[in-house]
Amino acid sequence: MLVYLLRRVLLMIPTLLGITLVVFIGMASAPGGISAQSLVNGMDMKPAEKQALMEYYNKRYGLDDPMPVQYLRWLNNISPIGFVYNKEGDIEKFSFTKGSDLGESFNYGRSVSELIGERLPITLLLNVITIPLIYILAIIIGMNAATDRGGRFDVTSNVIMLALWSIPSMLAGVLMIGFFSSIQHWHWFPTSGLASRDAYNMPFMPHWSSLFDVAIVFVFMILGAVSSVIFSQWRNTQLRVGLAIIMGIAVGAWMASSHPENLLINWTLLPLLGAATLGLFAWTKFAFFRVGGLAMAGTGIALMLAMQFQSGDFVRGFLFDRIWHLVLPIIALSYGSFAALAKITRTSILENLNADYARTARAKGVAEKDVLWKHVFRNSLLPLITILSGILPGLLAGSVIIEQIFSIEGMGKLVIEAVQSRDRELVLSITMISGVLSLIGYLISDFLYTLVDPRVQYD
Repeated sequence: MLVYLLRRVLLMIPTLLGITLVVFIGMASAPGGISAQSLVNGMDMKPAEKQALMEYYNKRYGLDDPMPVQYLRWLNNISPIGFVYNKEGDIEKFSFTKGSDLGESFNYGRSVSELIGERLPITLLLNVITIPLIYILAIIIGMNAATDRGGRFDVTSNVIMLALWSIPSMLAGVLMIGFFSSIQHWHWFPTSGLASRDAYNMPFMPHWSSLFDVAIVFVFMILGAVSSVIFSQWRNTQLRVGLAIIMGIAVGAWMASSHPENLLINWTLLPLLGAATLGLFAWTKFAFFRVGGLAMAGTGIALMLAMQFQSGDFVRGFLFDRIWHLVLPIIALSYGSFAALAKITRTSILENLNADYARTARAKGVAEKDVLWKHVFRNSLLPLITILSGILPGLLAGSVIIEQIFSIEGMGKLVIEAVQSRDRELVLSITMISGVLSLIGYLISDFLYTLVDPRVQYD
């Protein structure tokens, strides 16, 4: 295994060179290419200023050199050891400690490392929340659907997952902004960005003007959660579902009454949405979804009721403001991948449930729960690990569509701007980092294969 990993690490070097070389040739061979003249065209500058800027670009990046020389010069700049150039653009000496330099962005006029350092945490924040959420929900739903093959949960979840997977994320993002953020409809969430301007002057945690308001919130939320859990344990399914539908209609009507605009849409859609959501949670036979879904719904309803009895001012704080801005982008980022991954999980588990080793374990008297979690689930993880290998480069690239729709200044938006402006240094740096993350992701997947399935060998 160690020999295999070492060999893969060594092969990363020529692979990265090939990736960056292909991108470099593509940019240089495009109509107009990358030259000092193309970079200064369109700037409102005097001829002498343009000429001085062109000379700077040629000295700084060697844009007047042949294409192979430009590529070798870029490799020298990003390498921690290599040649050091003087202000005139000539080689001065060879150094083992010169450090790596990703260059300066043509479009922004700033260091590429600074730009990536600013944008990367934003994209990481979105993905660090989204990816665990996707995998946890997909595994739970896929597992329950596989064990209930042909049952009502399996059929219902398959229909819902197929519907979610079929909705384009760009359409979902626009619709969510139109309904949930527009002042013409519900205006529950902000339309863009990750924080309000006033949030930077707020305290970090939410703040109430009196302890009485805090007590009301906590008491209502606790009562709502406890009563919802008790309600979810009722054995009479028809009564439970009926009451849940009535509560959903009531909550939807209450929300519709606070929005006088578009009365027909609000009074039709909101009660139906509330009834369908609470009814499905109360209807499912799987305790995790029934108890968890109704508990979250009950806590949310109790929180909305508590806010009606507030006597003072409420400041949501920086933390809640950030969460408030993240809700719609997280949903838009996660629903499609979660639906696809849930279907893959279901298929993989079904395949292993009918395997010979599972039947043998049952014949030996192993409990069905142990067969499912200790044998079947472990072998069903292989397709999920394969998909996981593509997550690391996705952390860097981000979601171009979602970041554009919600005006989030992340890596996805930076990539598009770099390509559109032919920002060579920025494109090459992002390509190189993405390539490194992709290869690291494949290495991690290969290592996880051996942990999940000892039969996998690399000798």
